[in-house]
Amino acid sequence: QVQLVESGGGLVQAGGSLRLSCAASGSTFSIIGMGWYRQAPGKQRELVATISRIGITDYADSVKARFTISRDNAKNTVYLQMNSLKPEDTAVYYCNIGYYKAYAYYAMDYWGKGTQVTVST
Repeated sequence: QVQLVESGGGLVQAGGSLRLSCAASGSTFSIIGMGWYRQAPGKQRELVATISRIGITDYADSVKARFTISRDNAKNTVYLQMNSLKPEDTAVYYCNIGYYKAYAYYAMDYWGKGTQVTVST
């Protein structure tokens, strides 16, 4: 079992920045991929960014060049640096554990409780 705890959300004006963190505990030796998802009110949860154990990253088109995912394997922590935030980035952001198959990321059923990000105009 793996437990995930997100932090770092908050209220920020458009154009501002936030850094999210997600700390994993438990059976962390099994962690291969980590990712960030988000869910806005009335919308489905969507993949934002992923990172493999060796640092290969992937991003949703909507956040490319604005968001950066990184991880510290020694601390079992994944980060999401969010710059140039837009109101449409407003959502609850969730941390996830996943695996790769044919270079595609597959989410496992390990989720944090989420952290709210609100971007005002």
